[in-house]
Amino acid sequence: MSRIPLLASLAVVLKDDHVLLARRERGGVMLWGFPGGHVEWGETAMAAAVRELAEETGVTATAERYLTNVDVLIAGTNGATQVHYLLAAVLCRYVEGTPLAADDIAEARWVPFADVLGARLTLHDQVAEVLTLARAVG
Repeated sequence: MSRIPLLASLAVVLKDDHVLLARRERGGVMLWGFPGGHVEWGETAMAAAVRELAEETGVTATAERYLTNVDVLIAGTNGATQVHYLLAAVLCRYVEGTPLAADDIAEARWVPFADVLGARLTLHDQVAEVLTLARAVG
């Protein structure tokens, strides 16, 4: 097992009063979060966010800026960290496309800010906090 964090990128896309979210399974539970995935060798996290967004949802966007980093620590059965992801959250400007689930996600859709901030969905860690930051700078 590698003891080095895995780098991934999240595409944070806002449109009107909505954010684009994807639903995927984690630990047997379906959770909503930002589209995204692993950064490939030689690829920037900003480029990865745009690529993963298109692969997972069919939506086209341009990367504008880094927002923050999110650490995701997944514990094994003994309670020790088994996997460590470092997620680079990237604010992206919507260009075109209707969200359709593809790749490894079960569903993709525009979600009202109020549903995220009001905890009306089962969310991945720090989704509401990243959305709040994106709204403040975007």
